[in-house]
Amino acid sequence: MAVRGDLGGLIVSVLLCCCCCCVCQVSSGLSSARSTLLDGKWKLSNSNGSLQLAAAVPGCVHSALQQQGFIQDPYFRFNDLLYRWIALDNWTYTTTFPFARLRKQKVLLVFDGVDTVSSISLNGVVLGTTDNMFRRYDFPVTGLLKDGGNVLNVSFLSPVVYASERRKAHVGAPVPPECPPDVQKGECHVNFIRKEQRSFSWDWGPSFPSMGLFRGVRLVTFDLLHLVHMSCIPLHNASSSTWTVQVELLVEAAQETSVLLTMSLPELQAELSVQSRFLPGRNLQRFALDVGAGAEVRLWWPRDHGERHGYRLAVRGQRDSDLVIKAESKVFFRTVELVQEPLEGSTGLSFYFRINGRPIFLKGSNWIPAHSFQDQVTPAVLKNLLQSAVDANMNVLRVWGGGVYEQELFYSTCDELGIMVWQDMMFACAMYPTDQDFIDTVREEVIQQVRRLKSHPSVVVWSGNNENEAALATDWFHIPASLKPRYLHDYVTLYVDNIRVLVQKEDPSRPFLVSSPTNGAESQREGWVAANPYDPLYGDTHFYSYTDDCWDWTKFPRTRFASEYGFQSWPSFSALQPVSVKEDWNYSGSFSAHRQHHADGNQQMLQQAALHFRLPNSSEPLQTFTDTLYITQVMQAQCVKLQTEFYRRSRSEIIQGKGHTMGALYWQLNDIWQAPSWSSIEFGGKWKMLHYFAQSFFAAVLPVGFEDDDGSFVVVAVSDRHHSLKLQAVVTVYRWSSQDSVCTLRSDWLLVPAGSAVTIFRRPVAALLEGCERCTRRTCLITFHLEGGDKRQEGPSNHHFLDSPKDAEGLQRPNITAEVRQVGQNLTVTLHSAAVAAFVWLDVGSVPGRFDSNGFLLVERNRTLAFSAWRSTSVAELTASIKVTSLRDVY
Repeated sequence: MAVRGDLGGLIVSVLLCCCCCCVCQVSSGLSSARSTLLDGKWKLSNSNGSLQLAAAVPGCVHSALQQQGFIQDPYFRFNDLLYRWIALDNWTYTTTFPFARLRKQKVLLVFDGVDTVSSISLNGVVLGTTDNMFRRYDFPVTGLLKDGGNVLNVSFLSPVVYASERRKAHVGAPVPPECPPDVQKGECHVNFIRKEQRSFSWDWGPSFPSMGLFRGVRLVTFDLLHLVHMSCIPLHNASSSTWTVQVELLVEAAQETSVLLTMSLPELQAELSVQSRFLPGRNLQRFALDVGAGAEVRLWWPRDHGERHGYRLAVRGQRDSDLVIKAESKVFFRTVELVQEPLEGSTGLSFYFRINGRPIFLKGSNWIPAHSFQDQVTPAVLKNLLQSAVDANMNVLRVWGGGVYEQELFYSTCDELGIMVWQDMMFACAMYPTDQDFIDTVREEVIQQVRRLKSHPSVVVWSGNNENEAALATDWFHIPASLKPRYLHDYVTLYVDNIRVLVQKEDPSRPFLVSSPTNGAESQREGWVAANPYDPLYGDTHFYSYTDDCWDWTKFPRTRFASEYGFQSWPSFSALQPVSVKEDWNYSGSFSAHRQHHADGNQQMLQQAALHFRLPNSSEPLQTFTDTLYITQVMQAQCVKLQTEFYRRSRSEIIQGKGHTMGALYWQLNDIWQAPSWSSIEFGGKWKMLHYFAQSFFAAVLPVGFEDDDGSFVVVAVSDRHHSLKLQAVVTVYRWSSQDSVCTLRSDWLLVPAGSAVTIFRRPVAALLEGCERCTRRTCLITFHLEGGDKRQEGPSNHHFLDSPKDAEGLQRPNITAEVRQVGQNLTVTLHSAAVAAFVWLDVGSVPGRFDSNGFLLVERNRTLAFSAWRSTSVAELTASIKVTSLRDVY
């Protein structure tokens, strides 16, 4: 996401088509290796010693200060500004730990996550420094440890000061941007530090330049061998239809050691034994374990496309009679191809993914860090967000390049749930230096992260950066023409000559894109920076427009792949209440302005909403505020719905060379704090209206309705199924003034091929309304759904407004009542409505959980919904908490 402000028939994946992955989870280490955690309570102090406190590791300075009562919740009101001093100071973590020396031991001190710039010393001896949040750091400490107490210090430099000093020391052309826009209230020169880029602020998040040991610290002791890393990539030979598992071992040897290695997949009756020699120091060795041609290999499939079977890989190393290597992993077989080839009727190239030889429409969103402080991203938070993605029928998430390479649990959960991952490298919306020390640390970062993640079948594509090609091509930073060749050279140096080369060397199994958005193969042909990286005839696009009417589908780009698009909304009042006070509950107040980090964002939301809805006008200020929060969510949900449906119905058509859309990833899934943003899930996990809408617009079978240029109402049947469906569209017309339908029309039966979008119903609007008791655009609305041969409904119901709801004639207050009941172990809510109601929203305040549907059009008199609670609750609590709002209730 931005901080706003002659290839012929190339199929890129032909070079990469033998692509699969495994998850290597070492179940037990080497028999001679032992890992001792140094996590737990450390001491923390600032530069002058005026603050001294206990601090948890893993953790960070801000978390420690809050936990020990030195500061309030950093997210409370304006604390992001009040606590700026924390990131401007230097801090030291200290621990004392015992150690009992055993004979011939080699000892490594391992830091799995250091944020970011530090000097590390043990017993007064400096071991080294760190300058990259995305690297693991190992230090040999064999001769420095003492029997008894050992003192370990990690002294952090202010990341803000460090970035500024690096900028001052830089020789040559500036590396823009210098600072974020003022509205973001952030810090400068973030591109000079290898740290989570959004930590200096973004247009949806605060500035909290964190410091600390955000992942574990451990001592590894061994006599012979230490397994540093293990990964496995199954490679598919298309010509022989056989598999080979490439097993990679990175081993640290204390002395030269010969080992008989045995690798086996028992379930597939595949085994390899080889004599291997490890020299003192680091040894990287790769082995090819062939799977017999007769083996029936079960594949890993994305969500809703098949099962995700895995196989146990066992690795054993024998030295004489001693077992010195013992590790196990889970291997998942799958192939991935990024297909860029000519399309009939177009001068451009396709851009879509084939998984296991099958074209897959990618449906999902973009993932940002779930918290400003990584130590507070708990397993429960991760699993809830990822399950929410699956429950909204998503099959992909893009890990955005301004955050972090996520923790292991994120990827293993995606493997389990069938969520594909588009993995950006951590570069976003900026130019970057190409000084040798910067390149060196980036190279090590890329090697480590690719080795760590390439075993996961969920990861289907690497991308070098977020929007940096577009920034350079369209001159975001007003670079003088005379200097542009220099910046183009530096761009290619970093992302092509280094990152791309390293990724493809480490992982030959997946496609690599230099940027997003990009024209892909066409960008490469143009020297890696296309004249227009947003060209809908190639690659993926990012598209945002807040002034155009989002109900006008002709404003959307008919792109090959939409990897970013969206609209802002505010979170619920229950999300804002804990971080605000009564005086803040005003949409035009200082708190609302402070939380909005996108220029003119608050006004843009109201302007877009006012195009089709009446804005709240209660005489009670608090009611007006909460109603305004609601109307922004209505606007966002409807806008993203219409845009996503446009992309889904464009998959099977080429119009003026454009179309064949095969991906829709709206911006963004989750929030990092309680503030307006493009997210569909609030900070804390509560679903916004948009996320409920996503359940429908990402459904495997979906009816999409729109009005064509000739004034006809059209229904397109979209299917992600692997088999053809015989379907019929059922179109029902209602008056706004009555819950009884006016008329129902049915289309002819039509065979909808697998993986296609087909027009199934078309009728001129004027004729449709004339035949339905002389309805008008303002008095009536349309609902529609698809049915199969047995009259069973396929996919969700949908709706189409013939005119803006603000101009609807006959829309009445529905006076909805809600009755909560306990049905077995479940809670249900039955709604009783006196009138047709649009965008019916059930809010239960701070009770965590979600409904099976929400934000819907209610045309029936009664409707029962299920509520899934995320903690123990009761009928009484839910009854007291529930509030029902519809569109007519807010004016």
